[in-house]
Formats: sequence, C-alpha cells, structure tokens
Amino acid sequence: MRNFLVRRILSGIVMLATLAVVGYALLRLGTSDIAQKIAGQSAGPAQVALVEEKLGLDRPMLVQFGDWFGALLTGDLGRSWFSGQLVSDTVLSRMSVTVTLAIGSVLLTAVFGVLLGALAATRRGWIDRAVQVLAVIGQAVPGFLLAVALVLVFAVQLDWFPATGYERFADSPVGWLRSVTLPIVALALGSLGGVAQQVRGSMLDVLGRDHVRTLRSRGLPEHRVVYRYVLRNAAGPALSVLGLQFVIILSAAVVVEQVFSIPGLGPVALTSTTQGDVPLVMGIVLVTGAMVIVVNLVVDVLQGVINPKVRLS
Repeated sequence: MRNFLVRRILSGIVMLATLAVVGYALLRLGTSDIAQKIAGQSAGPAQVALVEEKLGLDRPMLVQFGDWFGALLTGDLGRSWFSGQLVSDTVLSRMSVTVTLAIGSVLLTAVFGVLLGALAATRRGWIDRAVQVLAVIGQAVPGFLLAVALVLVFAVQLDWFPATGYERFADSPVGWLRSVTLPIVALALGSLGGVAQQVRGSMLDVLGRDHVRTLRSRGLPEHRVVYRYVLRNAAGPALSVLGLQFVIILSAAVVVEQVFSIPGLGPVALTSTTQGDVPLVMGIVLVTGAMVIVVNLVVDVLQGVINPKVRLS
C-alpha cells in the first residue's frame, strides 16, 4: 500500500506541475493589452508602460513564468493584476463555499445513486426504466436549466427556499442550509442518473456470477447477498464514476453559482478569465486541480482497499 500511495502522489505532483506550465503558457499567449485594460482605455502610452514595468509585463514571457513558478514553489500565488489582493486570500475565501456545494452534491449523488442503482438491479420493472430515463435527462439537460427550474418551482412558487443569496453557517445554520439546498440539488441531479446507471450495470454483472448463485443456494437471505457481497464487488466502478462526477460538479458549479448568486469560485473565475487576470486565474486553476487530484487519490486508495489487485497497477 505504501508504494501504491507514493506512486499516486508522485503522479499527482507531476500532473499539477504540468497543469501550471501549460495553463500559464495558454493564458499568457491568449491575453493581450493587459496593461491597457488595467490602466484604463483612456490611459496614454506612458501610463501603460508604467503598468507594464510595475507588473513585469515588459520582460520576456519565460522570465515572467520563471518568477511566477519560483514564487509558486514557496506557496506564493502572487497578487491579482486588477485588484492587487493576494490570490491566496481571494481563492481561499471563496473556495470553502464551492467545496461545500461540491461535497454536498457528491454525497447526495452517492447515497441516492447507489440506492436507485441497487433497486433498479434487484427490482427491475418501472424503477429500472426510471433510472435509465433519469440518466438520459441528467446528461442531456444543462445544469443551469435544472437550477432555473428548481428556483421557479421551490423558490418562486412554493417559497420553500430563497431564490438567490448565501448565508454563512456561523451567522445562521438554518439560513445556511436553506441557501445551499437548491444549488446542491441542482448539481446532484445532473450526476445522479449516471451513478445509478453505473451501479445498476455493475450489480447486474455481479448478480449473474457463479459465486452469487452459490450463496443463494446455501439459503442466505437475499438482502444479505445483495448488500454484503454483490454491492461490495460492484463498488469499484461506482467509486470511479463518483470521482469523475466530482470533476463535472466542480465545472458545473461555476454556472450554478451564477444562477443562485453564491459567492464561490465560479463568479471570480468568470470575471478573472474575462479580464485576463493571469495570476488569479492560475490560482483558481491550481487550487481546483489540486482538489481533483486529492479526490482521485482518495478514490484510488478506496479502490485499493476494496480490490487489492488495484495496488499493483
């Protein structure tokens, strides 16, 4: 297990370093007239030149990248070119909100996805057909449309939850729960059907194996066969899908946070990308990339616990 973890951690570090190099190059090559935007459209050449000198934009790009990457190795993400605030402060203050939505959505997806998938595999009938329809809807309907539909029904018509806004848990636990419920449900609905479909397919495959027939022939109760043996063997593919869904949920959160006016990483990411604020965009990219790598590492570890053969890969 130790060698397995070391390999996964080293591969994650290499991926993060690659993301930093490629991401910075693409952003710098794709942005122009940054100094003019910062100084203002009415600024003259002398003012623009001062901005370029202050931010180091007048130096070769390789030199700029070397300075930025060297600071990154010390944990310094730099400052925003437009606001002057520390990137780490901006990202960390917003990250907790986005992580809350992502984790809540993944947990909701895991619980109900496994439950629906298990019911579809064992009961079949209308539950099976409903799961397949839900999977198609989740893949076909964009997340922002689900978010808008939830707002219209549960916020505007029924008035059960607020349509927009966010309350901190420290200020009001109940208000916090009401403010995050609809965004979490909107994010989870897009992933729920896919996870349920994967669990269903994995369980159907395991249910047809010889050792399951042997367990049934010995008189073991059906619920014990299903939830102790079949579901455990089918957990590996479900974990892989959940890890993938976490990445999808993070990307979907950018739009969903806009719909619900939630102060997460989404609005900052959209604004900084539009402006061409390279340090802030790279801070968001690296933090979200690190989160994805950590989640994949956790999934790999759980896969190794469930199936020891995975540790050899």
